[in-house]
Amino acid sequence: MLRMTLYKQGDVALVNFGFSEGRGFKKRPTLIISGEDYHKSRQEVIVLAITSNTSRVLLGDTKITQWKKAGLLYSSLVTGIVRTIKMSVILRKLGAISNQDFQEVQKNFRSCLNF
Repeated sequence: MLRMTLYKQGDVALVNFGFSEGRGFKKRPTLIISGEDYHKSRQEVIVLAITSNTSRVLLGDTKITQWKKAGLLYSSLVTGIVRTIKMSVILRKLGAISNQDFQEVQKNFRSCLNF
């Protein structure tokens, strides 16, 4: 069954992001990294967490150079923290990451997986 989605790869979306300990959640921006073919057959999207804590850059993290264009309020970075979430927990689209920033995210995230 083909589905129409409101979200696409490269979108920055505000979601209820669950804590890794399994207790509670926090509204936070995320980057959608899953593609259209994935979205057509599922009710989920694959996202990377975004944080405004840019003082600590870890393996897989990418500073967003055009963060205002992406709909973010502060200088931010995409983290190597990946989740698969239901589309229903997406609160709204904030914007979209630039092609240049998305290419950097792809390169840096691959380093987490040794791809």
